[in-house]
Amino acid sequence: MEGYALITGATSGIGLELALNFARDGIHLVLVARTKEKLEEIKTRIEGEYGVKVLILPKDLTHEEAPLEIYEELEKEGVQVDYLVNNAGFGTFGRLKDTDLETEKDLVKLNVLSLLEMNKRFVPAMAERGFGYVMNVASLAAFMPGPVMANYYASKAYVLSLSEAMHEELKPYGVKVSALCPGPVKTGFQERAQMKKTNAAMAFLMEAKKVADVGYLGMWRGKAVVVPGTFEKAVPVLVKLLPRSLIRKASFLSQKE
Repeated sequence: MEGYALITGATSGIGLELALNFARDGIHLVLVARTKEKLEEIKTRIEGEYGVKVLILPKDLTHEEAPLEIYEELEKEGVQVDYLVNNAGFGTFGRLKDTDLETEKDLVKLNVLSLLEMNKRFVPAMAERGFGYVMNVASLAAFMPGPVMANYYASKAYVLSLSEAMHEELKPYGVKVSALCPGPVKTGFQERAQMKKTNAAMAFLMEAKKVADVGYLGMWRGKAVVVPGTFEKAVPVLVKLLPRSLIRKASFLSQKE
């Protein structure tokens, strides 16, 4: 049976670039995002350029039932998912006391709960077959607290911790799990989060294609944690060495309220 790559948040940014990488390697796709029209455009483009099959599932993963619906629809179609990329996510910007509660709850539903359920739904079958790759998209934010983006940083810390644990648990079953931890990326993320960065922080924005390429290679190599960028690779090390109070302050100062 032919294996598919299932990618959430697949219509732009890192998710789209990862989809193109899989397609270039002849791997069929299941693309998940909220907007049907964008999914249809990308399906037409990828099938025309690369000749792979592209299934689209317009789903909002902040809805509790969405992961089960995805799983059941693919089971019904007999689609085998050998590659799972949990990329969908968003951030909020502002002091936690001021941000909207329902939006913060949606952030946790998408960044944490849906990612957890997608792993729970699709990984057991990979382990039974003795083959599979999982990429959970975390963030450089996972390594530190994030004043003014507190809930987002906390959600990515969860993704990183979960992914590293899964990496060890699934080694004996032939399933490779990676956490992709990019720094700020040139996508629509900042606009949706209504966030502002200092000029210095803006200078470190990476291109989505570069992040996707590094993450894709790291996934194939079975790396537990993939951090794109030379400067970015130093951040996890510095976080371990420097006082937590200094890390909190530096993170806070990188934002503009």
